Amino acid sequence: MRLLLLAATVALPLHAAEFKLPATPSTVAWGYYSGQSTPVLTVHSGDTVRMQTLSTCGSPELMMSRGVKRADIPLYTDAIYQAVTDKGPGGHILTGPVAIAEAEPGDVLEVQILKVDLDVNFACNGFGVGRGFLPMEYPYARWKIVALDREKMLGHFGPGIEIPLRPFFGSMGVAPAGGKIDSAPPFAHAGNLDNKELVAGTTLFIPVAVKGALFQAGDGHAAQGNGEVDITALETYLSGRFRFIVHKDRHLRWPRAETPDYYISMGFSKDLNEATELALKDMIDFLVADKHLSRDDAYMLASVAVDMNITQLVDGNVGVHAMCPKAIFTPAGKP
Repeated sequence: MRLLLLAATVALPLHAAEFKLPATPSTVAWGYYSGQSTPVLTVHSGDTVRMQTLSTCGSPELMMSRGVKRADIPLYTDAIYQAVTDKGPGGHILTGPVAIAEAEPGDVLEVQILKVDLDVNFACNGFGVGRGFLPMEYPYARWKIVALDREKMLGHFGPGIEIPLRPFFGSMGVAPAGGKIDSAPPFAHAGNLDNKELVAGTTLFIPVAVKGALFQAGDGHAAQGNGEVDITALETYLSGRFRFIVHKDRHLRWPRAETPDYYISMGFSKDLNEATELALKDMIDFLVADKHLSRDDAYMLASVAVDMNITQLVDGNVGVHAMCPKAIFTPAGKP
């Protein structure tokens, strides 16, 4: 996928710039992506931005009521909860938007996830009334604070249960055409993907719908299971370092991703069957366009080698991602 994309890449500057974007009342979007937002930072294709983000664990007062120590809560949380009044319709506090000057509708934004840092020593998980995949089984609310060991990269869920930490941003996306949309449902703009494969060292490709693309990130997760069935992961504070590259006139319908070991296509819909169909069709399109298979062979290869995974089930649109292993493709001419 990347080899084909590079053919139409905007010429990169000889000395790409690096920026820092802290989380402040003036640099976050609370609960929405919008094509009408004013960028808080403008960069160029090839530039790198380190972005600081908040968790979805709630206000300092709420976290302390659930057992988090005041000293463990980043101080920038207070200012954002006190000063930001433009909220909703969703609940995620997203840092950005960052405009990439060269990006225009019809392009693709490549987001290289260079580094993801855990900024605190705790995470939260919880469910509420009417939420999650089993709302009738759990008609009440429950919260848990999970201590994070950032040296051993383990989460202490409970006695005898240690969760390996693989931090990633639950939400990374660009603006849709038009006004505000809820930050919760993932769609063509990417957004609340909740895809645990998108850790440091992976790359996300997103179709651009507005000038500048207007990238935002947040909803930090220390770890998550596919499905995110109770509606939250190990929610926490993250900082991420991203490199942005614009590919001109590369018309993707849905976000795609690439890890060191897999090519990934995605589909989103209120219906799980339709989301699966969209992810599979996009994987077939990729195999035809980038691996030069016939459509028949692409369909058959998907059946014997590609895994169809449920990304998440709980945010309005469900997500499915198809994972094609790179190891199955041998160099041309190799026996």
